[in-house]
Amino acid sequence: MQVPPDNTPPSGLPAAVAAYVIWGFLPLYLILVKTVPALEFVGWRIIWTVPICLVIVALRRQGAELRKAVGDRRAMVMLTGSALLIGINWLVYIWAVQSGHVLAASMGYFINPLVNVLLGTLLLKEKLSRPQWAAVAIAAAGVSLLLGGAFTTLWISLSLALSFGTYGLLRKQVAVGSLPGLTIESAILLVPALGVAYYYSTTPAGSAFGQDAAMSLIIMLGGVLTAVPLLLFAIAARRMDYSTLGFIQFIAPTIAFLLGLFVFREELRPIQLASFLLIWTALAVFVWDLMARRNLAKIATRL
Repeated sequence: MQVPPDNTPPSGLPAAVAAYVIWGFLPLYLILVKTVPALEFVGWRIIWTVPICLVIVALRRQGAELRKAVGDRRAMVMLTGSALLIGINWLVYIWAVQSGHVLAASMGYFINPLVNVLLGTLLLKEKLSRPQWAAVAIAAAGVSLLLGGAFTTLWISLSLALSFGTYGLLRKQVAVGSLPGLTIESAILLVPALGVAYYYSTTPAGSAFGQDAAMSLIIMLGGVLTAVPLLLFAIAARRMDYSTLGFIQFIAPTIAFLLGLFVFREELRPIQLASFLLIWTALAVFVWDLMARRNLAKIATRL
């Protein structure tokens, strides 16, 4: 008996989980480059991301797809917008971690799923079930508590949430492969990144890159830690509902929250603990409903 071919499109869940785990542990890497100014590090991060992307493009033989995307005016406009958004996101996040605001940064990525749900339902016309809407309401209550208890760092949290939420939305709308799109984004940011690197090389302190071999290698590693999770995220964004992707994202800020608490030794106020508990409850409700609906779908296909 011949088994019929499986036409089910590949799931974006493994890519999403991998990306968010890497991002969750990123503050540990940023400890190693704490002496490098945030703007300069973002510049070097972009500079080293470009060649890594080009090597992977060559290995996967996606040169033709890359050239086609460059010739698509609409795609280039969208990718320019997403490149600027991810550049802003990197700068704010790195500055926040270096300045001892890991919890504020994690809060931004706890808020981000609400932004994703809002964008997905309003702009992409995605629909949520009643339990999922209940999860959104619970998470919104948690975020409200969190914002009320952390007003001075509110700009950090909102900047991260809005920039990354809009970035993901733009990437979902661009008919360009994940890797070619990331390569173009990095190339768009390359000229200003080179300008930033040159500026710091002319300062009395000099460039952070090239003075010490170990530090230079650590800075170069930033290219890998930029390209790999962003590529995984772009894959996931094209394969999953945007609102669902938003709730999977709670993995990264939960890891960052634990790092801020136990590694960076930041103070956890009672109002913050209450808000985090509400947000984690919302995640549990959303994931439970998602798994229940998936099981029902599998049962229906067998009947």
